[in-house]
Order: sequence, then structure tokens, then C-alpha cells
Amino acid sequence: MRPLLEDKVVLVNGGSQGVGAGIVRAAVREGARVAFTGRRTDVGEQLAADTGALFVRADLSDPAQARGSVEQAVAALGRVDCLVNAAGLTSRGSLLDTTPELFDAHIAINLRAPFFAMQAAVRHLLDRAAPGTVVNIITSSAHGGQPFLAPYVAAKAGLVGLTRNAAHAHRWDRIRINGLNIGWTDTEGEEATQREFHGAGDDWREKAARSVPMGKLGQVDEIADFVVFLLSDRSGVVTGSVIDWDQNVFGGLD
Repeated sequence: MRPLLEDKVVLVNGGSQGVGAGIVRAAVREGARVAFTGRRTDVGEQLAADTGALFVRADLSDPAQARGSVEQAVAALGRVDCLVNAAGLTSRGSLLDTTPELFDAHIAINLRAPFFAMQAAVRHLLDRAAPGTVVNIITSSAHGGQPFLAPYVAAKAGLVGLTRNAAHAHRWDRIRINGLNIGWTDTEGEEATQREFHGAGDDWREKAARSVPMGKLGQVDEIADFVVFLLSDRSGVVTGSVIDWDQNVFGGLD
């Protein structure tokens, strides 16, 4: 059976760690040539060495660098067929204690960066008159979320709307754009967040697993496989979908 992404070129923004790094590994495994961005040179270069993917250092909070990520991938690999926006900022803030600076930081990474990366990628695909796919990594918290995630929810909910808007605008260009609302996931970033903001101990994963229906948190490799499927031709004509990749049923009541 042919690899799902054979002959595809994939750019993963925010791909140096966590879910993004998992997507890089899965895309390489499925036959793609892959470029990815991140801010930490040491982590990015190690993943590049491990996978053969191209590391591009970028601060995606800068719109020029978000657009430039596509331009650099095209310059190095010849084209981009698929874009994944996986970068995310999850620092805490409520409606009452969020500062304008914290709010702007969330908008910059969680909404503005994917907007301008998609802008560059779609322009590139239109210039080539080529089909393409985009997957935005969003969050199940976009449905409302916890009180301590107010700026995060505001930005990610905006990304839900942007995903659908862009998919509708470019469906006749054969550019498919979908999103994934991922739930609580076991990543390096979640480890740091639990310890910094919630005083978690070494057993936080075990406690978390007991608190969710399937007895485990979401796993990076499972999400990555799903994203690769959405990027691939095997996902057919689906576009404008924002899929809840979670073990909670939103709208369901006990």
C-alpha cells in the first residue's frame, strides 16, 4: 500500500515538539518531504537529525516570519502541498486577570500566525494552480473552556471560524482546510503546564488518566496519524470540518 503522503511536501508550523513533532514524524514515515518550524534551535536540530526533516527557526508571533515559513519551505523543497498549524500558547488567564499583553500574545500565536501562514500557503497553491490541504490544530476548549483559559479560548475560537471561512473561500480552488479540536493530551508542554500552573506532582498523569472516560489522555502519535489522514488524498473531499478529537461529548449531559 502506498504511503499516505508519498510525493507530498508538508510544512508543520510549531513542529519542534509536542503534537507538532509527532506530526513531523508521522508525515516523514508516510513518505512526505517535511519542513517544520520552532523557536528552540537545539530541539529543532535534534528532530531534524532524527527524521531527515528540514528545521526552520521561526518566531511565528511575527507575521512576516509566519508568512516566511512558507517561503523558506518552498525555497528549500521546491513547493508546499500541505500545511499544518500546530503552534500553540497555553499560558493561563481569566477574564478578570488577563492583561492586554497576555491577550495579544495569545492572538499572535494562536490566531494571527495561522492566518498569515495560510495566506502565504494558499497564495503559493493558487500561483501553481495546485490543490492542497491545511490542518489547523485547535482545541476542544474552543467550545467554551475553563475560566482560566479565557485568552486562549478567545484566540482558538477565532481559529475555528477562520478554518471554516478559508475552507469555504477556497473550496473551488481544490484547497481543503480542516481543523482538529484536540482534548487533553500528554505532551512535554502539558507536563510543564501542569507543574507550573497547577502544582502537579510526579503522579499527575495517573491521576489524569483516572479522571477521563477512556482511562488515558490523548496520545501524540494517535493525533498525528489522524492529521496525516486529513492531509492525504484518502480523506477525500472533506473540507471546512472542525472535528472534536476528544473523549468528552460536547453538548452531552449526565
